[in-house]
Parts: sequence; C-alpha cells; structure tokens
Amino acid sequence: MSAAPGDLTEDTRGPAQWHRVLTLLADVSLFIGTRAVWTQAATNRPVLAGVISVCYTAILVTGVLALTVRRTRSLARLDLLVLATAVTLALCAWALNHAGGDEAVLTTQAARELVAGHAVYGQPWPWLFHMKGVALTATIDGGYDFTYGYPPLAPLLTAPFLWLGHGGAPATAAATAVLLVGTVGLWRLLPVPWRPAATMVCLGFGFLPMYARQGYPAIVGMMLLVPVVVRWPRLGARGRLGAAGVARAACLGAACAAQQLPWFVAPFLLAGWYAVRRGELGARAAVRVVLRITGIAALTWLLLDTYFVVSEPGPWLRGIFLPLTQGAVLHGQGLVDVSLYFTHGSDRLDWYGRASVLLVAALLAVFVLFVRRLGPAATVLPWCAFYLATRSQDGYYLMMTPLWLAAAVTVPLPEFSRAWQPRPRWATGPRRRAALAAAAALLVTPALVSAALAASGRPPLRMDVAAVRRGPARSLSALTLTVANTGDVALTPHYMLTTGQGMSRYWSLVRGPATIPAHGTATVELWAPGGRFVVPAKPGTRLRLRAFTGTPQTLSTRDVRRAELGVRG
Repeated sequence: MSAAPGDLTEDTRGPAQWHRVLTLLADVSLFIGTRAVWTQAATNRPVLAGVISVCYTAILVTGVLALTVRRTRSLARLDLLVLATAVTLALCAWALNHAGGDEAVLTTQAARELVAGHAVYGQPWPWLFHMKGVALTATIDGGYDFTYGYPPLAPLLTAPFLWLGHGGAPATAAATAVLLVGTVGLWRLLPVPWRPAATMVCLGFGFLPMYARQGYPAIVGMMLLVPVVVRWPRLGARGRLGAAGVARAACLGAACAAQQLPWFVAPFLLAGWYAVRRGELGARAAVRVVLRITGIAALTWLLLDTYFVVSEPGPWLRGIFLPLTQGAVLHGQGLVDVSLYFTHGSDRLDWYGRASVLLVAALLAVFVLFVRRLGPAATVLPWCAFYLATRSQDGYYLMMTPLWLAAAVTVPLPEFSRAWQPRPRWATGPRRRAALAAAAALLVTPALVSAALAASGRPPLRMDVAAVRRGPARSLSALTLTVANTGDVALTPHYMLTTGQGMSRYWSLVRGPATIPAHGTATVELWAPGGRFVVPAKPGTRLRLRAFTGTPQTLSTRDVRRAELGVRG
C-alpha cells in the first residue's frame, strides 16, 4: 500500500507512485520554452547554450531516475535537482531577455528617481515609451498613462540593481530574484512529496518567469503572500501569533506595499482567520487575533511607504490607486470581450467596473456565509471578480496560481470544520438550505445584472469613412469620417484604428468638432499617429475603427473594409 499524500515517512515499498508522477511532471514541464531559449543562446551566447544543454541532460537523467529509484529519500533529492535545473534555466532566460516591458522601465525609472531624491509619483516619463517593445497604456479619455502607479516596494527592491544599466534590466533582475527566492521558499514550506508541484507551477510552465522578466511588481506581491497562505488557518491558533506569526503578518503588509492585487485577497484571509479563530476561541479572542494581524500588516505597509507619505502624500495616494482610477481602455479575456470583439461596443462601459466591485463584495459575503465549504478557496475566489472588470487580462489569474497550489496542499477542508458561520434566524429552520442558496443568489445578482447592462449596451456613435489620404506603399496618413451621435448626451470621442486583439495609438483630430452634440452629426479629419498607419498585408486581418469616450465611458466600433481604405487584398 503506497503512502498517502503528504506522508513523509518512508515505507518498505519505496516512494508512492503519485510522488514519482509529480516529480516526472515537474521535470517534463522544464521543456516548455527551453528550446527557444537555447536557439537564441546558440546564435550569440554559446556558453549559455552549453549550460542549457547540460540542463537538458539533467532533465533526461532525472526522468529516468524518477521512475526507477527505490527510496523516498532518493526521490526527494531528485526533486531538489529538478528545482536546481529550473532555477538555472530561469537565470539563463533572464540573461538573454532582460530588457523588460512597460512595467519594468517604469519601475526602474521610479527606482532611479528615488535614489536621486526626486518625486516618484505623479511624474510623467513619456520618453520611456519610445523604447522598442515598451507598450503604451491608453486611457479611455484619449490620453496615455506615463506615470508610475504601484505601491513603492518594487522600486525599493530595484534600487540595488541599478548598476545593471539602462532600460528595464534592474527591475527584471529584482523581480526574477524575488521569484527564485520565493519558489525555493514555497518548495521548502510544502510537504516533501508535494515539492515538485512548486517547481512546476512557479518555474516549469514558463509564464511566471516571463512575467518576472517583464518586471511585473505583482510577482513581488505574490511571492510575499506565499508564507502567508501556507497553512494560513493555523495563524493565531490558541490566540497566539509567535515570532513566525508576526513574520507572516508582516509579509501580508509587505505584499500590499508591492502591488494592488494583494489588496483583494487580504479581506478574504482576514475574514477566514476571524471565522476559524472564533470557532476555536470565541468572538472577543478572535477579534483580538485579527486586530493583531491587521495591525502588524498595516505597520509594515506604513513603514515601507513612510518616505512617500511624508515627501509626496497627495501624488503617492493618487499613484497607488491609479490602476483603479486611471480609466484604461478595455483589455483582457473576460466579459469585456463581448463589447470589444463580438458586438460593436457599448454605451454603458461604466457598468463593467461596477459589476467587478459588486462581485468582489458579493464573493466576500458568500465566503463568510459558507466559510466551512469555501475556506480553502480564499486564494482563488477574489480573482473571479476580475472576469467582469474592464481590465480582465489573464495575468491577474496566472500570477497568483502559486497561492492556489499552496492552499490546495496545506489548507485542507477539515481545517474549517469548526469555523464560525453567521446563521440568522431565517437560515436555521427546516428550509435553511434553500434560504442560504437564495441568499447567495441574491448577493451575486447585482453584479450579474450590472455585467448584463454593460454587455448589452449599444454603441452611441455611428461612423462612416468619407475620405482617405494614402501614403507610400500600404500606409494611410489621414482619414475623414462622418460621425453621428445617436445618444441623448454630447460625446467627445477619441479615435483609433486597430488590427488585432490589442488597442492602438489614438489618431489626432486636425479638423472638425471635438464634441459631437446629442443626436448631431459632424465631419472630422484625423491624422495617423506618427503620420503613418501601415495596413497589414495579410488579407484576413480584421480592421476596426474604434471611438472611446471618457464621460460617460462608451465604445463605438465599426468594421472597415480594405476597399474603403483604398487598399487591395
């Protein structure tokens, strides 16, 4: 009989088969993306190519040994070899691709300004976005965001790496270092048979190292949450935190000082701690435990932010809330795709944001109501709300998956068997299940109604191409549009022409009114960004003319045929 999951003892039959399979899967996951890195290294970095070739050897040898070793201890050592191989491959990938994207260059610039004693928040740095591969974040009111909009821990961690040079390399080095240290920490915190899963989720699939090489501050926040999430229901047991509990509460505060995503999971953890401790100790003792955790986290957060609170309080406060208030254009894989790709827009985009906020609140209430069942899902539930948000990109989910793993392995459902659940009088009778189900449905209904309102909106502007000014080859320099406002309020649209899933740069208005009155029609002339827009040669590329307005938030889209632009094919 093989050992049960989580059993660290070594039986006479050797390691459990599921442990072998997990080690093998972690080993196989290292193949993902490795060939592309080797190919890049073989061209101009032969030493790195040699190191990667050695990693291939380690992967193959480990694959054989994972299926043949006889002792559990030997398999555990193979898990360490897989981890070391994964770390080596991640470092090789960073050495080849460390320039980063917009997140990296902004974080690096923030670190430079911090070291120089200059203001960090509210300072536009438009020149950063002239670098190759650095994307612009367009806002729905026709502008772009050139400022740093995250809490300050990432620049603080990036400052020691500024010697690496210009661009985003310092920020990508800091994020990659945090990812590797955090992966080793998670690997060490998990029970021995489950450790290959940490290697696989954090480094094996390749997406987390990719986000680290882009310099995402969310990587720092996520890794600081790892020690918080591992066995999190036991924090404050018997009413005591201890040194380890204080350190974990401090990690929660530090995570919130790194990026905004930890802000969303923190209320779920606090609610879970209260429910578990109240079931164990009673209401007053549970409140004291939660207040101590909250106080330590808040103090840590405040210490990391103190310099900015004192030196630039207003810009700092606006900066750390910027992702929630900037009004960036729609993007992601969530419900907004209905308005982006499947219809021609909506005059009720504001309701996507409202739906997301309402769903967060509803999920928290449902979590409290059913904590004995939903407790282990505290690290997954918060991200469901982003599916309804205007920015619902998959990175919000992917970068938090190590927390899912940590909870799945170390937070079993029995941990919540005695947790307190609020049960009003109407939820204790013979029909309590029906009443509770109705309450849960009622809680999420406002969010679903708001999402339906947003997705079912109609585009308020009707646009037609009146004239085209062509440039050399397949390029356009200007467009003349006839724009009709079918709505009841005046709108100030901002126009762009897109060719793929993402947004493009706005076209400049050179002639015609900026604001279209209600039920009015106007003719406008637009100039291409940089004076030139190249129509893709591929005939199947979908060309879409989009118009965003900021107040109210709306999107109007029109599919444009190549013939209308005077382009063949």
